[in-house]
Amino acid sequence: MVLIARSRLLIASSGFDNHTKIWNARDGKFINTLRGHVAPVYQCAFSPDSRLLVTGSKDTTLKVWDMRTHKLSVDLPGHKDEVYAVDWSPDGQKVGSGGKDKAVRIWCH
Repeated sequence: MVLIARSRLLIASSGFDNHTKIWNARDGKFINTLRGHVAPVYQCAFSPDSRLLVTGSKDTTLKVWDMRTHKLSVDLPGHKDEVYAVDWSPDGQKVGSGGKDKAVRIWCH
């Protein structure tokens, strides 16, 4: 998965190596690797202000990353199976997720 932040400053790429990589959208230079998932990362989404990134994984968790520090901000366990979809509410206060467990979850940040 490849995603460009709304700010047009960052690109996130994630996949079967269990990591998400952050790139500078202006010059294409690699910035950092976000490590924390223990299985492939299927989805990611930048918050509306591009300060946070949420990732969803086969490992059943969502993780919220701070884009200023590139560190894990919040670990969100709760799904009983793989997480296939993640996105932010328009105000950036909530994250929605859905997965193989056929559950839709809303997380308040």
